[in-house]
Amino acid sequence: MSKVLYIKANAKPEGLSRTYKISDSFIVEYIKLHPDDEVITLDLYKEDINFLSAEDLSEVFGPKTEESRKNSVLKYTYQFAEADKYVIAAPLWNLSIPAILKAYIDYISVTGITFKYTEQGPVGLLQGKKAIHIVGRGGAYSEGPAAAFEMGDRYLRTILGFLGITDFTTIAAEMLDVIGQDVDAIVGDAINKAKEAAKTF
Repeated sequence: MSKVLYIKANAKPEGLSRTYKISDSFIVEYIKLHPDDEVITLDLYKEDINFLSAEDLSEVFGPKTEESRKNSVLKYTYQFAEADKYVIAAPLWNLSIPAILKAYIDYISVTGITFKYTEQGPVGLLQGKKAIHIVGRGGAYSEGPAAAFEMGDRYLRTILGFLGITDFTTIAAEMLDVIGQDVDAIVGDAINKAKEAAKTF
């Protein structure tokens, strides 16, 4: 049995996020295909994830013990480390990811839990796990001139690779804010791709 962590990062009200329409379809299909797996949903806005404070840093960089598992700052990194698969639903905002997702990444990037320092440099501790990023984008950023401006998926792929997660897939619905585009068809196509990806995730 695998443990799947479904991380949601969008401030839009329920039902209005095009990214979530795709990611929720993925999750429904995944559960149907993998009924024995556990899926944990973590909505970062409902969690009210905040920025790390100076006081929090002492926990992040301090010793890791059984007591630290109960700590409100470190609970997210322990939860992340104990999962086997990650579904990240986050739109492209201002060429990157929503700030709340970056704040969450600061919570889960903790030495001694998700990575460690060695004589050869940092080493990720989450090898053998896999992640999928489901993203809605207003324009075309997968290829062409605008691809150089896309920093969200690129950052997630890089930071998760730093933590040892190199099996990383992206499903993107693009051109969603371009006048004249058939947005429903674009989202529908992405949903079909997501359902197909759920078979082997």
